Amino acid sequence: MLELIDIGNEKAVAYRLGGKITEDEMTLILSALKEKIENYGEVFIYQEIESFGGVEFDAIVDEIKFFFDVGISNITRIAVVTQKKWLHKIVDLESKLLKLKKIDMKSFSIDNKNKAIEFLKNK
Repeated sequence: MLELIDIGNEKAVAYRLGGKITEDEMTLILSALKEKIENYGEVFIYQEIESFGGVEFDAIVDEIKFFFDVGISNITRIAVVTQKKWLHKIVDLESKLLKLKKIDMKSFSIDNKNKAIEFLKNK
């Protein structure tokens, strides 16, 4: 289950995730990203992850195609909100890799949703 949510930031694509990401859900996210990039140039991502059951293969293919076509240079900040300790560790690793692309990525606990939203606003 993936649900787009509003966090009060026009440059942000924000969603809540529980379970496995389907191809249709990936299409929804990627369409929202493309629209924000076209409208604002830069885009932020807010992910609130309740549970994660993987990603359908076709969804991964769509994501790879999207990033080959559009690139990732327009994504400047990513906030991941979760209670899953293993996801915090993955975000820490990903953030080190994404710094090479000048993308600032941080994880936050569910109790710190407001800090995650502020992180996306502040530059």
